[in-house]
Amino acid sequence: MGNIAPNHLQRDFHATVPHQKWLTDITEFKVKGDKLYFSPILDCYNNELIAYQCSRHPDGRLVKQMVLQAIARLAEGDSPILHSDQGIQYQMASYQQLLAEHNIVQSMSRKGNCLDNAAMESFFGRMKVECFYGKTFDSIEELESVIKNMFVITMICTPKVGLKPTD
Repeated sequence: MGNIAPNHLQRDFHATVPHQKWLTDITEFKVKGDKLYFSPILDCYNNELIAYQCSRHPDGRLVKQMVLQAIARLAEGDSPILHSDQGIQYQMASYQQLLAEHNIVQSMSRKGNCLDNAAMESFFGRMKVECFYGKTFDSIEELESVIKNMFVITMICTPKVGLKPTD
């Protein structure tokens, strides 16, 4: 077991500037017996998807790759709080060191308290309604393609020009 970070957010998901408060978690999809894990970082300022990764395994590599993608978006002087649950992936020393090296303040929900990351859980709920529930996929690869296409559009259009992915 690794270190549990304090809950710096205390359910305050309001941010006054970009890259002030970020949320992350991992959600699971199942298609024909196969699993896909989706791990995003969401900016509380404008609900912008900062980074995401998909993987067949919910391991440390998944979250580290996601964080590296997010770090590339930071400007000098940015020091976001990155809030997650207490999943083992977020307790790994190498993950915590990566955050510290890039001035990212780690924050964790209290054990077993999904309300501490309610905005992220809400994002997952909306996402699954839009791209998963009620749809049939032939393979996990097809679902991954749908997710990637959905979020490439979201990351390009939504935060910059205010368009919805369906516009």
